[in-house]
Amino acid sequence: MLSFLLGMAAAPLQAQAPAAHALPSLGDGGDMPLGEERRLGDSIAREFLRDPDLIEDPILSDYIQGIWQPLIQAARQRGELSAELEQRFAWDLMLIRDKSVNAFALPGGYLGVHLGLIGVSSSRDELASVLAHELSHVTQRHIARLLSQQSKQTPLMMGAMVLGLLAASRNPQAANALMVGGQAVAIQNQLNFSRDMEREADRVGYGVMTQAGFEPQGFVSLFEKLQQAARLNDSGGYPYLRSHPMTTERIADMQARQQWLTLASPAPPRLAHQLMSARARVLANPGVDTQRFFSADAQQERRSAGQRAAALYAGVMADLRLRDHGLLRARLEELRLLTQADPEAVQQLSLLSAEVALQTGTPMQAIALLETQGKDRASRFLLAQSRIATGLPAQGALAAQDLLGWTALQPRDAYGWELLGQALGLQGDTLRAIRAQAESLALKFDYAAAIDRLMAAQELARQLARSGRLGRAQEMEAAIIDSRLRTLLIARREQALQR
Repeated sequence: MLSFLLGMAAAPLQAQAPAAHALPSLGDGGDMPLGEERRLGDSIAREFLRDPDLIEDPILSDYIQGIWQPLIQAARQRGELSAELEQRFAWDLMLIRDKSVNAFALPGGYLGVHLGLIGVSSSRDELASVLAHELSHVTQRHIARLLSQQSKQTPLMMGAMVLGLLAASRNPQAANALMVGGQAVAIQNQLNFSRDMEREADRVGYGVMTQAGFEPQGFVSLFEKLQQAARLNDSGGYPYLRSHPMTTERIADMQARQQWLTLASPAPPRLAHQLMSARARVLANPGVDTQRFFSADAQQERRSAGQRAAALYAGVMADLRLRDHGLLRARLEELRLLTQADPEAVQQLSLLSAEVALQTGTPMQAIALLETQGKDRASRFLLAQSRIATGLPAQGALAAQDLLGWTALQPRDAYGWELLGQALGLQGDTLRAIRAQAESLALKFDYAAAIDRLMAAQELARQLARSGRLGRAQEMEAAIIDSRLRTLLIARREQALQR
């Protein structure tokens, strides 16, 4: 699939591939170097990360990463993702609290997925078809090709126009402040993916998806589902369709490609996906009335165990948000019986049970549930949150020890640094806690706030030194703080020059 923002001129996909001379070489980015495209993406992401609808949900993020990473691996194996491109681009996948059915790609390897898309998908394969298509727009450098066509526009102006198009897709009135007059129209035309690029992304994305082990039926089933939904009721909730028209020709092409493969009967929806789809629907609709609907809907009977489990999962989440705990235990027990034969669903239920314990004021119970879990990101972060919630320095030290190892391996995980700062603060390690806060802010491109935190850490180090309480470990931390401050001051100057 394509992004709502970068695919507004998609055309019917022909069954045959376009002539070779119609497309640039695969991965050719025109006149735009990789570094310039990444800097443009960073400048857009800097504004985008301020959006309050950008959410951090480790459980749902882990699930989407479980689809995304095999696609990355397949693109690498197929030669579409070069080592240089993989190293230079961000490859950050963001979750957007929006009930519209949408996904998008930005310059520099930033991708976004609306919760509404996850909520309407019936299988991992359908989500994989979207992500594979968006990934292919990035690996084939379609964005750079389009931006190179408008050589008279500066990267900063292009970034502003991209942000304007993003805003227009969600709130046309807000977009007026970002897009001005005929110039915006010209830029929008430049950002429209060409017919050939749509064909290429379909073809490459299909190959990536199938090599990654996903069923090709996912392409067809999602296309058909969205097209039918929009035909029956296009209330503005399907912007992906307007930017990526699911014509009968494109659907037919995907069906024709399936005939090249020997396919078994479509597998029934995985229970774990049904649970995660329910989670996305609840998170995408935070209003009280909607949460009450999810809670009441969990009382209704369902035709299948999977549908019943999804309704119960949504009901538990809604009850937590409504602070209505009367039915939580009974619903969790029924969920346990429905999921006990599915290891992946059992894992999802364990995380939900820990969430319930944490949010109902029993963090030690959450810790007991999570200590036996694996070391995936969601389990690790939920365990850290539970330890911090106890308010006990000893638990803070345990959380900090684990998160220090995590941030060493995943230094670009802003939420990991944020939790580390909380854990270090709880155990009384204020100097390192302040630096962790600064690292989290810097990863969100808020250099001014990060610099303020590091300067506060410098002042604290000086106070400790004057009082003779600056130990050897803290001296080393103070040296790291000085070095990071110099780096971020340079980054802030470069950021100011781009404005």
